[in-house]
Amino acid sequence: MTGGPDAAGAVDTVLTALADPTRRRLLELLAAEGEATATTLARQLPVSRQAVVKHLAVLDAAGLVTGGRVGREVRYAVRPAALDATARWMASLAADWDRRLARIKHVAEAAERAARAEHGDP
Repeated sequence: MTGGPDAAGAVDTVLTALADPTRRRLLELLAAEGEATATTLARQLPVSRQAVVKHLAVLDAAGLVTGGRVGREVRYAVRPAALDATARWMASLAADWDRRLARIKHVAEAAERAARAEHGDP
């Protein structure tokens, strides 16, 4: 992975956070709403407010959301930078695989042409 060990750890943390469907749903809700409190989010999920707060803490630790106090409430919002970095890593990984598969295809086609030429096939 490009970016060194710190970048690798950040991607690992993001992927671990995104492994849970409730956390993915929380991100979707926050992306749609802009910002929301844990109480508001809990009303839209089949889990308690306390569970939502724990999930938000995992997302916050991964750099995916941020919480800011507004009066007595904590309002959460999506932080896209960690998702963007993870998406870039995944795109780079996909590009590496595309290059490898293209090389394999090239070698296989060359071998096929050589075998046809050896047998006199056009």
